[in-house]
Amino acid sequence: MSSIGTVLATVLLLFELVLVARVVLDWVAVPAGGAGSSSRARRLIHRVTEPVIAPVRRVLRPVRIGSLSIDLAFTAVFVAVLVLRSLALSL
Repeated sequence: MSSIGTVLATVLLLFELVLVARVVLDWVAVPAGGAGSSSRARRLIHRVTEPVIAPVRRVLRPVRIGSLSIDLAFTAVFVAVLVLRSLALSL
């Protein structure tokens, strides 16, 4: 494994962890009414992840099922990060 692959895989792993944190904080904020101590962390995580997710969201709109909305853009970005990380580890 090359050092470039290792660095790239590490960066992608960190981004993957930030994406997981985004999901957790979004789910926690819903029952809490969106307020509280997690709002600052939530804004920071959204600021990091939104530049990657927003262009994908323009192509893949959220799917509405009644009052539930499933963000396909987030799912596509998460899967792409997993695939890219596995490719980087094989370099």
